[in-house]
Amino acid sequence: MFQKLIFFLFFIYGTNIAFSQLAEIPAPNYIKTIQFKGTTAQSELPVIRLGERLQLSFDALNGKEEDFYYTITHHNFDWTESDLAKSEYLDGFDDVRIETYKNSLNTLQIFSHYTLSIPNRETRGVTKSGNYLLTILDSDNNPVFSRKFMVIENIASVSVAIKRSRDLKYIEEKQTVQFTINSPNLLLINPKQTVHTLVMQNSNLKTAITDLKPQYTLGSELIYKYDEKASFWGGNEFLAFDNKDVRAAGNSISRIGVSDVYDNYLFTDIARYDRPYTYNPDINGNFVVRNINANDPDIEAEYVRLHFNLQYFDDIGDKEIHLYGNFNNWTIDGSTYMKYDPQSDTYRNSRLFKQGFYNYKYVVVNRDGSIEPGAVSGNFWQTENDYTVLVYFRDLGARYDRIIGMGRGNSTNISNN
Repeated sequence: MFQKLIFFLFFIYGTNIAFSQLAEIPAPNYIKTIQFKGTTAQSELPVIRLGERLQLSFDALNGKEEDFYYTITHHNFDWTESDLAKSEYLDGFDDVRIETYKNSLNTLQIFSHYTLSIPNRETRGVTKSGNYLLTILDSDNNPVFSRKFMVIENIASVSVAIKRSRDLKYIEEKQTVQFTINSPNLLLINPKQTVHTLVMQNSNLKTAITDLKPQYTLGSELIYKYDEKASFWGGNEFLAFDNKDVRAAGNSISRIGVSDVYDNYLFTDIARYDRPYTYNPDINGNFVVRNINANDPDIEAEYVRLHFNLQYFDDIGDKEIHLYGNFNNWTIDGSTYMKYDPQSDTYRNSRLFKQGFYNYKYVVVNRDGSIEPGAVSGNFWQTENDYTVLVYFRDLGARYDRIIGMGRGNSTNISNN
């Protein structure tokens, strides 16, 4: 247990040191189903334009109807806190109680569902682009959890192209992101020092590439045509389960039961790294809460204990296998750990999920906290992935990093040249 605790703390605080000097605070066990989004249909890292709405919701399963508060802080590209005073980036004020909440209705697991929407009466919005951190506090002003989001200005255009790796060693496994920044209305002086870029796969900030510099300048265009430096493991299509009808088995759920809550037992998953790639539509690691028998899924969807079972015969030594997905903000923790069961010769996990449709995958986690994303499911160049490129700019003498443009690409349009 002590070794696992040390490993967990190292993973939370020891990864992404070069870029992320500020780690998000993971939610405690009684906080579940954090949905944080801007204009997207599913919950994912919010990247919004100035003036757009930001939405956060979460459930507290302790039944206390306690008060929660929120603060918003502005940060530089490397997630150090910026020099701006709060009045310079916030219209209105924060450190305000979240007023909107509802208690669960007709569910075995009681919970309170909290909702925060910005702009609101007290916080009318942010006035500067850049990186932001939203922190949820309890009534004693102690942080409960935090989430990052980005606000962009529409100044520069970013064209994104997804390519196969040119390295023959990884041509079957990796995808490369190449892009061009065009800023005709803002002179990007000395771009190797003033311009930074952030490249994400499936809105996962924890695996982002952050150290790319422009290779060429052509008029008002900055060109990035890296191969190895801008490559991601292709991964495989995510696995999924759908328990919108909690009392019925389906194509992913083998049987159901009832204890203190409903139990759903998934069919046994197998390793896919040594099998041919097969296209299977997914939502790239995201999730949607839903209950087909409810008028208001926010408070009527059940909390269900999902039982995962993985058949994986490779020797992992002192490594660990974990569940992985946006259902907990791509976090590796005790609730995602797959424990080996010698009786069945499989890895097992049981974890609470709010009713809905969820993507997930299995990953191998090394003792240093690094993740091997394809060790169980494989890496394939054909895999469908979303990519996002953000462009940061700090002019000479400026006090903070702006985000002046965003581009998106999808590997369904991948090319070989």
